[in-house]
Amino acid sequence: TGLFLAYRYKTDINLAFQSIINMNRNINFGWLIRSFHANGASMFFIMIYIHISWGIYMNLFNFKMTWIIGVLLLLLTMMTAFVGYVLPWGQMSFWGATVITNLLSAIPYLGNSIVIWIWGGFSISNATLTRFFSIHFILPFIIIMFTFIHLFFLHMTGSNNPLGIDSNFDKITFSPNFLIKDLMGLIMFMWMFFILTLIFPYLLNDHNNFIMANSMVTPNHIQPEWYFL
Repeated sequence: TGLFLAYRYKTDINLAFQSIINMNRNINFGWLIRSFHANGASMFFIMIYIHISWGIYMNLFNFKMTWIIGVLLLLLTMMTAFVGYVLPWGQMSFWGATVITNLLSAIPYLGNSIVIWIWGGFSISNATLTRFFSIHFILPFIIIMFTFIHLFFLHMTGSNNPLGIDSNFDKITFSPNFLIKDLMGLIMFMWMFFILTLIFPYLLNDHNNFIMANSMVTPNHIQPEWYFL
C-alpha cells in the first residue's frame, strides 16, 4: 500500500495535503489503499505490543541479543511511524513534527544544532518533508534486515515456554492442527482489521489532520499546561 501511495504523493509542503485529497477522491480505491496503510500500521503496533507482552511474560529478555535487536526493531518502527505521520502535512502532522523533533533540543550543547540539522533549516520546511519521506521509505527495508538478525539470534537459542523448561522433548512433526490454530488467529485479526478499515476508517486518526498545516495556529485541543508535565 505504501508503494501505491508513493506513486501519487507529492513531497512539497504546498502540494502534499492536496495530493492526499486527490488520492482519496479521484484515484480508484485510493481511499481504501490509504485506509489500509494507516490502519494496518495501527494494527501492526497492536500486534507488536502483544508480542512484547508475551516476551516479558515468558522471560524472553534473558536471550539478550534477541531482546536487544527486538528493542531496536521497536524504536525503528516507531521512528518509521512518526516520519510517516508527518507526510500528509495536516495540522497534527506539522505539530507532531515540531514538538517531537524539538525534544532533541534538550540535549546539552549539541541540541539546537541537531534540531536545525534534522529540519534542514531554522523551522519545519520543505526540506524536512522531503527527508522525512525518504526516511519513511527506506526504514522498512532496514527493519526487514534487523528482523532476519532477530530471527537468527532466536534460532541459536530457541524460544521459551511458561514453565521455563527445555522444550526439545515436546517437539513433534508438523501437524495440520498448528495450521488450523494459527488460521483462527489470522481470521480474527483480519476480521477486526476489515471492520476498522471499512466501517471506522478514521477512528484512530486525529480530526485536526483534516486541516492543512498552519504554522500560525496551534491545534485547538493542545492545552498549554501539557508542556508543564
